[in-house]
Amino acid sequence: MSLADVTSAMQESIGDASGLDATVKFDFGDDGFLYLDGTSEPYAVSNDDAEADCTIAMSLDDFKEMATGELDPTTAFMMGKLKVTGDMGVAMKLAAVLG
Repeated sequence: MSLADVTSAMQESIGDASGLDATVKFDFGDDGFLYLDGTSEPYAVSNDDAEADCTIAMSLDDFKEMATGELDPTTAFMMGKLKVTGDMGVAMKLAAVLG
C-alpha cells in the first residue's frame, strides 16, 4: 500500500466531517506526509508538509499496521515507534476519530 493509497483510505474513513477540530500531520520520513485538516468542512486530507497542531512521526509501515489493528497506538508510543509533538490532546482525540 502506497502513500497515495493511505491518503485515499484516510479520506474515506473520516467522512465529510472529522469532528477533530484540529490539524494533524503524520510525518513518515522519506515516505512523505499525511496532513489532516479537521478544522475545515468538508475536512481536507493531503500530502502537504504544513504546520499542524499535532505532528505524529512514525514509519509508513507502522502506520499501516496501526490502521489494520496489528499495532496498538499506545504500544507503538511506548516502544518509540510513534513520536508526538505539539498538542497531545489532539493525538488522543485522533485515536477516537480514527477508531
